Amino acid sequence: MIKAIALDDEPLALEILQSLCAEIEYVDLQKTFTKSDEAFKYLKKYPVDLLFLDINMPSISGLDFYKKLPHKTMVIFTTAYSEYAVEGFTLSATDYLLKPISFSRFQQAVEKALQQWKTQNQNLEQQHLFIRADYSLIKILFSDILYIEGLDDYLKIHIQNQKTVVARMTLKAILQKLPETEFVRVHRSFIIPIFKIEKIRNKIIHIDQAEIPISTSYETAFFELLNQK
Repeated sequence: MIKAIALDDEPLALEILQSLCAEIEYVDLQKTFTKSDEAFKYLKKYPVDLLFLDINMPSISGLDFYKKLPHKTMVIFTTAYSEYAVEGFTLSATDYLLKPISFSRFQQAVEKALQQWKTQNQNLEQQHLFIRADYSLIKILFSDILYIEGLDDYLKIHIQNQKTVVARMTLKAILQKLPETEFVRVHRSFIIPIFKIEKIRNKIIHIDQAEIPISTSYETAFFELLNQK
């Protein structure tokens, strides 16, 4: 499921986007914004996969807003003015929609986003590590890891839809085996994959059903890495 938000200074345009997204089963439009500063604050805390972004807004153009984004996010620009198209694509936009937006053209744009999203996730799914546990070497895909919990010299690797793997290993040792741009230590007892974060609230990371604290000693490095995404 592609997580998305929309930013447009016209409420009617956002209503249209909501109705269009409701027709696409693989797009989850989580929130809409009419104010760019509110959208920016949200994105800093809750990264999404896709942004529907109006170009011609009063406070800041969509092009400038996108350039300021702290995360690598797919973007579909929307506007009533075709002259922005060339500049939109120089920013590696997934697509550019001219208002009024037809459903067929919208569907074409989000299908491009879906293929791009699949490619990004497929690259991660092809990566894995082997962990020695229960007298065996167990293959674990990076993309399946929910979070890793440290208990002295043991680890609990919590895996999506699979049994938790317990291994004799330190957090420091396993962190060296993980992609450094995708996994980060947030507490003396926890490593989390950034791409699994659902939300962050009051220094608590929510992943699946788990609530993982961010400790003061790891807070700065964690948010710096998050802001690079």
